[in-house]
Amino acid sequence: MWPFHLIDRLENASALDAVAARIKPVVEKATSNRTVTDALHGVWLGHPLHPVLVQVPVGAWTSAAVLDAVPAMRPAAGLLIGVGIAGAAPAIASGWTDWSQQDTQQQRTGVVHAIGNTIALTLYAGSLYARRRNRVGVGAALAYTGYAVAAASATIGGHLAYRQAAGPSHAVPHAEIAPADWTDIGALSDLPDGTPGSARLGEVDLLVVRRGQQVDVLVDRCSHASAPLHEGELVTERGRLCIACPWHGSVFDVQTGRAVHGPATAPQPALDVRVEDGRVRVRLPGLSLG
Repeated sequence: MWPFHLIDRLENASALDAVAARIKPVVEKATSNRTVTDALHGVWLGHPLHPVLVQVPVGAWTSAAVLDAVPAMRPAAGLLIGVGIAGAAPAIASGWTDWSQQDTQQQRTGVVHAIGNTIALTLYAGSLYARRRNRVGVGAALAYTGYAVAAASATIGGHLAYRQAAGPSHAVPHAEIAPADWTDIGALSDLPDGTPGSARLGEVDLLVVRRGQQVDVLVDRCSHASAPLHEGELVTERGRLCIACPWHGSVFDVQTGRAVHGPATAPQPALDVRVEDGRVRVRLPGLSLG
């Protein structure tokens, strides 16, 4: 359906790869500090930060569009445009940080999304400049044009987040098809001790970490991009045993599933575990629809 069939073509536009290839090293260098990167991803929030931050420019510019329709309120519209421009800076930083850890097709769409945002931001800056030179009508026209471009770019961003699944947790869909009851996944003695192992719960792949009699189990598919966590490495972060994703380096606490480092922000679903008579039984609390 229009215009989404046109947006679908972006993910297959290989000509955008050259643009992405020039931008990605710059973004990765700028976000080399892991503390800063985790903050921009939204690890501390447990949710991607970018869609939260974009509410400031979107809200400010939408309000400005309403006020610009009333000539007497145009000075206030100019103030809101300035707020939106200021609020765009952290939103841009978080968006590029997320983009740098996306797959090729997602990055193609993301490049176009960023180009649209840049055009909109430029138009709004021009609007603010025109208003300060008392060319209020020109300023309003530039602002409305910027709003239209920003709306189109936001549509592309929504497509990236939902159609291309750059935003949702990739672990939850696996968890939702797990059996609801306690289920035997094998003998304790068959599990590797001290290294990541794997098992299956119905149709769901599991990461199993055994340390002697202690067993921790998470959904195996990484919440960020569905990587198999059992192929990752065990690491210690802040005194806690964690698993590092083999694809993008997200780090999760093996006991709680909490995301310790990004790009993942959503936790890994953690299963309840019982060890009885040498057998390991697990149950996924609260999520399973199975």
